[in-house]
Amino acid sequence: MTPAAIARAPLAEGPRPGGRARIAAVGDDTAWRTLVVFSAYRVVLALGLSAAYAFLNAFFQLGIQQPGLAVTALVAYGVASVLLMVPALLREPGISMQVTAAVFVDVLAIVVLVHTSGGIRSGIGVSLLISLAAAGLITRGRLAFFHAAVAAIAVLVEQAFQVWRFDAPASDFLQSGLTSIALFATAGLGWTLARYARTSETIARQRTIDLANLSQINELVIRDMQDGMLVVDPEGTIRQSNPRAVELLGALPTGRRPLLAEYSPEVARMIAAWRRSPGAAIRTFRSPRSAAELSVHFVAIGTDDPPPTVVFVEDVGRLREQAQQMKLVALGRLTASIAHEIRNPLSSINHAAELLAESERAQAGDDRLVHIIRDNVHRLDRIVEEVLYLNRRDRAQPEAIGPRAFLEQFAADFCATEKVPAECVAIEVRTTLRMAFDRQHLHQILWNLLRNAWRHGRRQPGSVRVSLSPAELPGMLLLEVADDGPGVTVELQGHLFEPFFTTEAQGTGLGLYIARELCEGNGAHIEYLEGGPGCRFRITLKGT
Repeated sequence: MTPAAIARAPLAEGPRPGGRARIAAVGDDTAWRTLVVFSAYRVVLALGLSAAYAFLNAFFQLGIQQPGLAVTALVAYGVASVLLMVPALLREPGISMQVTAAVFVDVLAIVVLVHTSGGIRSGIGVSLLISLAAAGLITRGRLAFFHAAVAAIAVLVEQAFQVWRFDAPASDFLQSGLTSIALFATAGLGWTLARYARTSETIARQRTIDLANLSQINELVIRDMQDGMLVVDPEGTIRQSNPRAVELLGALPTGRRPLLAEYSPEVARMIAAWRRSPGAAIRTFRSPRSAAELSVHFVAIGTDDPPPTVVFVEDVGRLREQAQQMKLVALGRLTASIAHEIRNPLSSINHAAELLAESERAQAGDDRLVHIIRDNVHRLDRIVEEVLYLNRRDRAQPEAIGPRAFLEQFAADFCATEKVPAECVAIEVRTTLRMAFDRQHLHQILWNLLRNAWRHGRRQPGSVRVSLSPAELPGMLLLEVADDGPGVTVELQGHLFEPFFTTEAQGTGLGLYIARELCEGNGAHIEYLEGGPGCRFRITLKGT
């Protein structure tokens, strides 16, 4: 069952009123099939008795007292048996009526044959036991005992007629009485077994429904779980997977069950090492498809050697980001409160510095101190502004931005503000799609990236390059900012987007962190690209 079919399929009915009705309907179907078998047995019995009379009567002694009545009874019994097959197949009228009619036919035919064959000593009356047992298995309630009573009365009346008409010994009443008792016992046993069988069938069907529900719930849980899951048999064949595993490790080949070594050689090597040394069940690696840091956890199932194994795949980076986000949310609230409190004293200090610079009592050397005060006030004010900007991530209002006009205007504003020659910033747009992004957020991100690129580049014409091109995934765009500087060392690349990490004495360490937060708030992703020359940052964003 596919995940989409699982999501659409309703849960099976449990032991509710509607479920009981359905189970009862299935039980009635079983009773009708049993009635058909019972009718077929009656036809076979009639044919068997007729064959015994025609070919083996020297042994069976059927109809020795009244042969003509015996032949009439056998013919009538055969015809009635065939006719009773029709309503059983059509399932009309009700099953109780058909069973009662069939029992009456059996009792009448068998008792007549007993009468024509010399009484109860002929042994033919024993065949009524099978008929009553079958009737007890099919019918419900106490109807089985009514059938036994009819058969017992018929046997006893026939025995009384034998004693009266043919001078049979009175001791035969003992055998007739025992036969009647056996008829009641057989009917009761059949009814009891039928009741237990129906109860067991009902319980079994309820358990089947419960197991079907449980299996469906397990499928839903496996499909929606945050961790990837693979079931690998001892031969290394992938027997089952969930959508999350496909997202983390890549798409599975279609049309066949792939080997784990073909699908993910890294996981195959780790599972082989784990089977040799089961102690270390959790291992980490970097996926070559998504470049994400993943951890795998192996759980053996069964007792084979090697056993089938369930492989759980987890995105370590996502867990780290979640933990960091939880910490930064609390930190952001605290720093925002502190930043608001700092701004007022900073304004006072800056104003005091301006008054000191304008004072007539200023002495030689005070200008240098005023300059130091102003620089540090501006630096602190910039830090406060960037800290406050962190709270704007969740206020993103994406809009369709024309890329060429926006980037050209942005480059002009940047060059004018940062005193950068216009020819040093190159803009290249290779798409007609618009950028779906919050305009203020995109402005802040690009300003941080271009300021870093200008600071670390060679400051020559074309040193800073901004390009926009379509991504391989339809509807997505790639916005890159690059410079011609020395690039970032391998040791520092893992810390680029950490808050308050900086290599500049005057830097705040919040620029790239804010850029990443604003990108995520707009459904985009920013990353550092290795393999220079220089620094290259890529933003993957939505196009419209």
